[in-house]
Amino acid sequence: MAEVLDQNEVDALLAAVGEGEVEVEVEQPVPVGGRVAVYDFKRPERVSKEQIRALETLHEVYARNLGAFLSGYLRTIVEIRVETVDQLTYSEFLMSLPNPTCFNLLTCEPLEGNMMLEINPSIVFPLIDRMLGGGKLGTTVPERPLTDIEWRLVGTIIDKAIEHLKTMWKNVKIIDFKVGANESNPQLIQVVSPNELVVLVALEISVGTSKGMMNLCIPFTVIEPIVSELTPHTWFGYARKGGAQDLSGLVLDAVREATLDVSCVVAESQLSVRDYLSLAPGDIIDLEKPANSPITVLVEGQPKFVATMGSYRRHVAVKIADGLESVGT
Repeated sequence: MAEVLDQNEVDALLAAVGEGEVEVEVEQPVPVGGRVAVYDFKRPERVSKEQIRALETLHEVYARNLGAFLSGYLRTIVEIRVETVDQLTYSEFLMSLPNPTCFNLLTCEPLEGNMMLEINPSIVFPLIDRMLGGGKLGTTVPERPLTDIEWRLVGTIIDKAIEHLKTMWKNVKIIDFKVGANESNPQLIQVVSPNELVVLVALEISVGTSKGMMNLCIPFTVIEPIVSELTPHTWFGYARKGGAQDLSGLVLDAVREATLDVSCVVAESQLSVRDYLSLAPGDIIDLEKPANSPITVLVEGQPKFVATMGSYRRHVAVKIADGLESVGT
C-alpha cells in the first residue's frame, strides 16, 4: 500500500510550500485556437454575427425611407438612424423601456408569433405636436399615457412605419404586418417568456431638437423558420433582382395611363401656291395614289405603323398591318 502522511507531516509540507521552500508547478490551461472568448450559457447567441449585420443593413434602408416619408409628411427634417442591433432576453428588453410608453403588438403572418414596435414618449409627443401644427419651440413631454385621440394621431405614423417595414422585409419574405394591440404599460403584455431570446433593432428619431428611440423587438422563435435567409449575400442578391423588377413595374404603371396623339396620313400631294389660292369647293386634287394602298399611322407625330383603311361598326377605322422604324418628320 502507498505510504500515507500523518497530520504532522501534512502541516509541515503546507508550511514549507507557504514559505517557498518547496516549488509548486501550476498547470496553465491551453486556450483552444490560441484565443479565449467569453460565453454566457444563459444567453446563447442563436443569431450569428453575419445575420445581425444583414438585419442592420436591412433596417438602415428602412430608416432612410421612413425618415424621408416623415420629412415630407410633417414638413420638417426628420432623421432616423440605426442605433444598434443586438440580441438579448425579452425581460431585459422590457426593463429598458419607459413606463408609460407607446407599445404596439404586431402580427406577422405567415410567421407564427408577434413582433413588438415601441416608440418612446420623448419622441411620440413631439411628433403629435408637429402633426397638430406646433413643433417650432421645444415640446414638453408629459409623464402620462397617451389619450385615445393621441393614439389615433400616432396611429397614422405607426401605419406608415409598418407599411415601409413590410416593403423592406419582402426582400427576405413577404410578411403581412398588422397592429394586433397597443398598450401604454409594456409590462402588461407578455408575448414570450422572460428568458426567450429576442433581436432588438434600436432606431433613433430626431425631429428638430427632440430625440427619441423607436425599438423593433423580434423574438427569435418568430424568425427561426427564415433565419437561414438572413445573410448579406442572399439579401443583396435578392434585392438587386427584385429591385429591377419592381422598378420596371413602377415605370410601366406610371406610363400605362398616359394619353398619346394618334393620327393617320392618307396621302400627300404637292401644289403650287397659285393652285392652292385658286382652290374652291368642288375642285378635285389628284393624289396619285391608289385608294387601297397602305397608309401611315403617326404616334405623337412620329411614323410608327403601316395600316389599311376600312370601317368598323359604321365608323371609319384603320387596321394595323406592320410596324415602321421611327423617323423624323
